[in-house]
Amino acid sequence: MQSFDQDNLCEVTRGNLTESMHRGHIAVVDNKGKLIACAGNPRHYGYMRSTAKLLQAIPLLEARGDEQFGLTEAETALCCSSHGGEPEHTAAVQSILHKLGLTESALACGRQEPLYKPSADELKQKALQPSQLHNTCSGKHAGMLVLAKAMNVSIKQYTRLEHPVQQKMLHIISFMCGVSTENIGVGTDGCGVPVFAVPLSALAYAYARLGAPDELAAQRAAACRKIIHVIGRHPYYVAGTNRFDTRLAEVTQGRVIGKMGAEGVYALAVPDRGIGLAVKIEDGAERALYPTAAEALMQLGALTREEAGRLAEFHYPKVMNRRGETVGSIRPSFQLRQP
Repeated sequence: MQSFDQDNLCEVTRGNLTESMHRGHIAVVDNKGKLIACAGNPRHYGYMRSTAKLLQAIPLLEARGDEQFGLTEAETALCCSSHGGEPEHTAAVQSILHKLGLTESALACGRQEPLYKPSADELKQKALQPSQLHNTCSGKHAGMLVLAKAMNVSIKQYTRLEHPVQQKMLHIISFMCGVSTENIGVGTDGCGVPVFAVPLSALAYAYARLGAPDELAAQRAAACRKIIHVIGRHPYYVAGTNRFDTRLAEVTQGRVIGKMGAEGVYALAVPDRGIGLAVKIEDGAERALYPTAAEALMQLGALTREEAGRLAEFHYPKVMNRRGETVGSIRPSFQLRQP
């Protein structure tokens, strides 16, 4: 059996020294399941975290919940999001709930301060507490409520693994990743719903199929295409201002769609190439995640130089001191290899 080590994916420099290293794993898989490039251990087993959200939206669209309840394209994109809690995001969550005849109290994601600092600062200035609407996962939870309504099942305890909505989530992850349900690890995510663990290569495979679903059944393929379409058309709603997921879709005009996950997980679909890419930073550091994802896309020829230039702040972030001076950088340090 071939063994793998962690690869050094990113280095953090200060002056002329490398001060820190971030190790991890990368898997690049085509939509037929072939591993075509990697770094570290492409079969690293771990939680998908929020990279699962795009896949979890598939049953909602297969059930035509978006059509039944009149969701806009932007609201459908929000169901796939880890949004920043900006006013447009919270308004869209409220709109979805209103269309379901529900209020914020139906959400079970918990309160969270907005990720977008100006929105968090505004709440503090007004002496207001954050609500569940501000939770970065409230869009996903709203989507799960849409699915429950479309399935005509109770919304009570919709976050529990045995609930029909979560069983749909488990089985769509199993199908898209090509992993049996018995081999999917289950934990509890930060927003209270089940979180699933699969090999990194399986996550990449799922995103390859999401972006290039030609071999899937017609209804499922249509759902996958719609997810790629709505995020490409409304990238602000999948993340927000100055967020990599949003900027990547904007810069590539929807040609590359990516989704971050907590603890250093990232997944990408490149539909016109029929490939998916998954990254895991071993120490969970977000600062290494986007440089790694951008560099992997460059090495695969999935970004033009012009596109990479427009994403430079994510590809090669600066290390700044408290006086606003550039004192170093975070830069990729790996080379993808053939498996």
